[in-house]
Amino acid sequence: MLKSKTFLKKTRAGGVMKIVREHYLRDDIGCGAAGCTACGGAHEGPALEPQPQDPASSLCPQPHYLLPDTNVLLHQIDVLEDPAIRNVIVLQTVLQEVRNRSAPVYKRIRDVTNNQEKHFYTFTNEHHRETYVEQEQGENANDRNDRAIRVAAKWYNEHLKKMSADNQLQVIFITNDRKNKEKAVEEGIPAFTCEEYVKSLTANPELIDRLACLSEEGNEIESGKIIFSEHLPLSKLQQGIKSGTYLQGTFRASRENYLEATVWIHGDNEENKEIILQGLKHLNRAIHEDIVAVELLPKSQWVAPSSVVLHDEGQNEDDVEKEEEREQMLKTAVSEKMLKPTGRVVGIIKRNWRPYCGMLSKSDIKESRRHLFTPADKRIPRIRIETRQASTLEGRRIIVAIDGWPRNSRYPNGHFVKNLGDVGEKETETEVLLLEHDVPHQPFSQAVLSFLPKMPWSITEKDMKNREDLRHLCICSVDPPGCTDIDDALHCRELENGNLEVGVHIADVSHFIRPGNALDQESARRGTTVYLCEKRIDMVPELLSSNLCSLKCDVDRLAFSCIWEMNHSAEILKTKFTKSVINSKASLTYAEAQLRIDSANMRDDITTSLRGLNKLAKILKKKRIEKGALTLSSPEVRFHMDSETHDPIDLQTKELRETNSMVEEFMLLANISVAKKIHEEFSEHALLRKHPAPPPSNYEILVKAARSRNLEIKTDTAKSLAESLDRAESPAFPYLNTLLRILATRCMMQAVYFCSGMDNDFHHYGLASPIYTHFTSPIRRYADVIVHRLLAVAIGADCTYPELTDKHKLADICKNLNYRHKMAQYAQRASVAFHTQLFFKSKGIVSEEAYILFVRKNAIVVLIPKYGLEGTVFFEEKDKPNPRLIYDDEIPSLKIEDTVFHVFDKVKVKIVLDSSNLQHQKIRMSLVEPQIPGISIPPDNISNMNLNGPEKKKMKFEK
Repeated sequence: MLKSKTFLKKTRAGGVMKIVREHYLRDDIGCGAAGCTACGGAHEGPALEPQPQDPASSLCPQPHYLLPDTNVLLHQIDVLEDPAIRNVIVLQTVLQEVRNRSAPVYKRIRDVTNNQEKHFYTFTNEHHRETYVEQEQGENANDRNDRAIRVAAKWYNEHLKKMSADNQLQVIFITNDRKNKEKAVEEGIPAFTCEEYVKSLTANPELIDRLACLSEEGNEIESGKIIFSEHLPLSKLQQGIKSGTYLQGTFRASRENYLEATVWIHGDNEENKEIILQGLKHLNRAIHEDIVAVELLPKSQWVAPSSVVLHDEGQNEDDVEKEEEREQMLKTAVSEKMLKPTGRVVGIIKRNWRPYCGMLSKSDIKESRRHLFTPADKRIPRIRIETRQASTLEGRRIIVAIDGWPRNSRYPNGHFVKNLGDVGEKETETEVLLLEHDVPHQPFSQAVLSFLPKMPWSITEKDMKNREDLRHLCICSVDPPGCTDIDDALHCRELENGNLEVGVHIADVSHFIRPGNALDQESARRGTTVYLCEKRIDMVPELLSSNLCSLKCDVDRLAFSCIWEMNHSAEILKTKFTKSVINSKASLTYAEAQLRIDSANMRDDITTSLRGLNKLAKILKKKRIEKGALTLSSPEVRFHMDSETHDPIDLQTKELRETNSMVEEFMLLANISVAKKIHEEFSEHALLRKHPAPPPSNYEILVKAARSRNLEIKTDTAKSLAESLDRAESPAFPYLNTLLRILATRCMMQAVYFCSGMDNDFHHYGLASPIYTHFTSPIRRYADVIVHRLLAVAIGADCTYPELTDKHKLADICKNLNYRHKMAQYAQRASVAFHTQLFFKSKGIVSEEAYILFVRKNAIVVLIPKYGLEGTVFFEEKDKPNPRLIYDDEIPSLKIEDTVFHVFDKVKVKIVLDSSNLQHQKIRMSLVEPQIPGISIPPDNISNMNLNGPEKKKMKFEK
């Protein structure tokens, strides 16, 4: 049956166009109930159970299916995802509305629908002859959709009666809309609110905790006093932004101070890029990463960023007067030049809430169901939740979602989502850091795995098309120990003309990951492999990462090769790119390769090749440094794990060998050669990587620190910085140069991916290269996969596709990649921090030499070279008399009583794990030397400093 709608539309040119929309109605759409004779199995895919074995409901004891409306799906998705809820009918009307209103919820509901154990069925009611409804005159779209849902629910109940005479199956309509529920009951449809139904499931009381609390009236705090001003409606905000009364930006909460935040203003031409907000009322219920509208305050009310550290640690307090006292603390007397543009939040344009990990702060009131949840991320306010399982959840990591933030509540309201496990347990903490850094880490879905090659896999004739056979070459790989995802291999041989041929061979991942399929989409979403201390979260499934793409020795592998002809001065005479097939002759570690190069009696082909590569690499590095490339330093640590408990038993900084540098030089050279080639071929849509030069103000700390040691650091160009760092040596203090390079690293900007057609500054500051990209690690970086595709098209080895030559699509990919890389970096740091805590937990109290990296107003930041560990030594403590502190920003220096501390001074510190705050355990450092009465810890007091609570079991063998 065909329904059609006709309407007239005015075109841009002023003409009138007649539009006819056709809508097909069918008889053969199944109801989804397995064994329904009336439908005759018309439906395909996951189906509803014929006799639902769901938890008994006291409201509806007979077997039933659930049919939720749009708002239930949008707001109660956590309940619907629970294993206890099964046999749910999702109407097309509802699904379309959800898709328009929330992409994340739509994705979650699709995932649940695809899970066959849940028995969720999508019913195409808009194309079913008996359930389609037309919009009536005077009826708005919302009312029409509500009516369509009721019509479908009524049809289902009548249809299911036809299954058999004694059939008691019912469809229960779940809605939180009071009017809609009343109409449904009038029409004879069994209907309940989500809360009524969940509370009727007596066997699953824990489900009640997962209910989102939506009625703000019901959750008003007892005082009912209005704390915050009302948020303006979106229409008013948009008018205000257009007229310039308000500014739109991203709200960034402070980790250090819960009463302060900044808003980064969107748009390039804003003179006030950053607006500071101070005080609860001015923050006005905005949450980190929300898009907000702010009003600039008059200059007389501008403030300076406060240097006070304030954490919200009150227990269940709604004491706003106390907050106002704290706000006064922030307003210190400052010079006028310190004042920053200050504003207040007038409305929320877009909420960017996510599920938050953290811990429950149990209420002191006995039998109370209301508790405060403290997120692990200090930028997120505490959240008030209702739960009956508070005693079970105490001391555990849980996930909570925010539902809303009423004007009269000191904290937002939320609901419990999931229990992750005990705090401090390795699996739990790893899960927390992956969730908190938004690292996609779920197992790969069947849809993704279906695009992997079938095993056993071998190279076919078709694979050899447009490929060179390089299996005869003496190729080897050099990697860290234990590496299974080998991206790159190298070779070097002498040619008949006396020149050298050097090849960099990279795993041909783009051969296996074809554009646009589920495997490609998932790799693009993940963006990068994340390396934690004991775990690797792969970007591509393991079959590819550790097997078919990994360039292991003695097996044939597909590669993408970059081959140069060079003279003995490492000058490139010819460059060739080709898809290839290789057979690596050896998989070596950096140490093994170094031994071969250094060994006088080894003269085999692999060793000769390595020596040739090493010799050229040294020349390449020298040339690069002459151009102004920077050699910076950052202390990288390596943990040695106990083979049984997998706890860290030793911690040392990584040792770098000549072979590390050798591999790095050729990777850089390949990346630069490929960047030039793809930009030549695709000037508008090459994916490149740039490293912006830091603004001069970034270098202030480095220049001042060097000056305090009578050294001059020049920062006008990268070359002058590199040269002055090379000159900054002190025979009496050999570690000084490393410290300066570590400090210089802190001054740098972040390197980013970008699309060549969207930017005109390509320069890579750190490498002193006019153009750069990433080509050499496609197993662990999606950027390299795109670069491989571009290069393959450039040399005619593969065909193009529309997204590859769309610069806007490419810019979107770059944006996601930059975000994923940044998050992976933070997750890796968090993993190192957690393992460092585990190490010191077993080690007890340790005393080590350290160097001062920064001096602050009331603290020094030190680096302990032995462990590559950084920490802060505070000189002001709660409940202790404050010492006399004099801070000088110019030198910089900090005088404590009569002792002066400068940057790079050598001190001795005591390291201990402070477990007094379970959620934020931290390494605490205190001064041992130099001795300052009342500040330093006398060496004989060290054994009494036990902050670990009860005595911990000693490690099996300590080093």
